[in-house]
Amino acid sequence: MENWKEIYEKKRVSLQQAAALLKSGDRCWVGPCSAAPIQLVEAIEARVDELHDVDLVTGMTLYPFHYLQSPDSIGKINCHTIFYGAVERACYKSGNVGVNSVPLAHIANTLKKVYHVNTLLADVSAPDEDGYLYFGPMGVAANGEVAEYAGKIIVQVNKYQPKTSGTKHRIHVSKVTCLCEYDHELPELPQPEVSEVDKKIAELILPRIRDGSCLQIGLGGLANAVGYGLGDKKNLSVHTEMFTDSMVWLAKKGVITGRMFAAFGLGNRELYEFVGQGGVELCPISFVNDPNEIAKNDNFVSINACLMADLTGQVCSETLGHYMYSSTGGQLEYVKGASMSKGGQSFLCLPSTIQKKDGSVSSTITLELPAGEIVTTPRSEVMNIVTEYGIAELHDQPVRERVKRMIGIAHPDFRAELIKQALGADLIRPCDAATI
Repeated sequence: MENWKEIYEKKRVSLQQAAALLKSGDRCWVGPCSAAPIQLVEAIEARVDELHDVDLVTGMTLYPFHYLQSPDSIGKINCHTIFYGAVERACYKSGNVGVNSVPLAHIANTLKKVYHVNTLLADVSAPDEDGYLYFGPMGVAANGEVAEYAGKIIVQVNKYQPKTSGTKHRIHVSKVTCLCEYDHELPELPQPEVSEVDKKIAELILPRIRDGSCLQIGLGGLANAVGYGLGDKKNLSVHTEMFTDSMVWLAKKGVITGRMFAAFGLGNRELYEFVGQGGVELCPISFVNDPNEIAKNDNFVSINACLMADLTGQVCSETLGHYMYSSTGGQLEYVKGASMSKGGQSFLCLPSTIQKKDGSVSSTITLELPAGEIVTTPRSEVMNIVTEYGIAELHDQPVRERVKRMIGIAHPDFRAELIKQALGADLIRPCDAATI
């Protein structure tokens, strides 16, 4: 019987030979973020004039591939993203970035039934002693599910890709169509600075997080303000789509002592090494982000950022007017899961104001969402909305009470106008104004 090392050698090809397996009309899932087989994709890009109607589907790429920026690639090699990030935003005007805003728990279904993916392109670890190649901290989120039905599985072996633990987190060399080799450091996710507003919002939330809670924290400066502010808590656990740098810090500090369960890990090199040590259990995001699974964790705490909210509690986290800024992600899934958890809490956080390009300042809490603003989380699901001026507890509250509480956390400079607008829209009564 042929051993796995012999199989490995038979399937090993050059980057160019691997890229040559891609045919016009192929629909490919490309490992996102730090799971991208960068050099393999570049070898495919080099064939742009030979190909047509090839779709590369990914999410929040961390590498500025040429085909994203080149109008000449349109119709030949097309980009589709299921999570819109900074690189895609920067390349959007080139016209070769198609945006989807799909809930992360729906990714597996979307790739199979909407994009009709037939090819997996993945960055994987060097083989273990049994011949398994690991998808790494990021790839577990969807690669394993795609590998179950993809007709072609083309992988790039990279010694820097960690061997992680979990479910559908690896593939045997006998199951891949071919493999090529190229070692490269994993791209890291830059962390934004924590602003004074972020710190004030975190100070409001932190006292509400009890010892023994289970955490989900999103991206950005606010997430870091909360995460690194939990150092005095005890016996925390994690059930999250994204395992973060701050969670690594909390685990090493002994604050997180319970289960660490995630769909992926994304951040700095220390995080990749930590997740590769096996302490974090990774599982496809279609399962991790199921609200019913989230709700099985008592005292669940979900903390995410948003962009705007109206006076009744509708929340936008994706667009600035008609301008796409992000995607749905897993926000609603975790808001739902937290609301079903015994003792669960969810917090949607935003600064009370935003500065426009012309230098003017406007309120992020408005009578109604501006034209083009997408409702990411409906008011019927929202539990708490937080600005630096307070926490508005909205879950199951009457409309009048919602409006009063939302005005109460708006920036003081805009409260009088919001009261006037709310009165004009008959959302509150004159007697309510005095109590805000």
